Amino acid sequence: MNGPSPKEEALTKSLMEELRRQNTFEDEEKIKNREVVLGRISALVKNFVFTVSKSRGMSDTVARASGGKIFTFGSYRLGVHGPGDDIDCLLVVPKHVSRDDFFTTFQPMLQETQGVTQVTGVPEAYVPIIKSKISGVEVDFLCARLGLSAIPDDLELADDNLLKNLDERCVRSLGGSRVTDEILRLVPNVEVFRDALRCIKLWARRSTGRAIYSNVMGFLGGVAWAMLVARICQLYPNQAAGNGPNQYFLNLSETVLWV
Repeated sequence: MNGPSPKEEALTKSLMEELRRQNTFEDEEKIKNREVVLGRISALVKNFVFTVSKSRGMSDTVARASGGKIFTFGSYRLGVHGPGDDIDCLLVVPKHVSRDDFFTTFQPMLQETQGVTQVTGVPEAYVPIIKSKISGVEVDFLCARLGLSAIPDDLELADDNLLKNLDERCVRSLGGSRVTDEILRLVPNVEVFRDALRCIKLWARRSTGRAIYSNVMGFLGGVAWAMLVARICQLYPNQAAGNGPNQYFLNLSETVLWV
């Protein structure tokens, strides 16, 4: 099949210029700051697992081998986050680390971490969460305990067998990361998907009188918008990003009544 036409390439260039004018991209300094924050979190999680492992009577060697790993998901993992967007972060821990440890041990450790200015735990939430702000970046933490004695650094979450015998809260916590990775795996062109999704997010958030980007308010949330855009990318695998929003609304108008 043919690739993007010159007209579509011109539309894409115009789209990217407008997205930059609308401040949907972060500058390099803020991007690096997020990377530093995530590096700090990764080290903290390993220390958290080590601390809990030692409290269970394990040796230093076994405790350190217990590992622990973080996975990002949501807009940051999709590569469509903008200035001020938070980072959704999943802690994956071995079977001897409990959800209570997440709130009684990890949360206090997080509060003592360099650059942390806000920490709020919500253990009673449908998906238990710790909300924080680290070096100016809002980070939401979820935790999932797998039925493994250790969490290796090369662990991936795509294997459905990892879900066996997990409690519902752990399964829900794993869902965000698994869904995000699956979306990126299924789209034919990740860069086109990202650029088109940035445009749709901007439309949903800022269009006059619309502001329909919010699952809390009963509208579609970030993952739902991403899935819809991903489907359009599958239907038109050779289109340029500049033509993506047009195809998106043409297809959506056939099944959804906008009021």
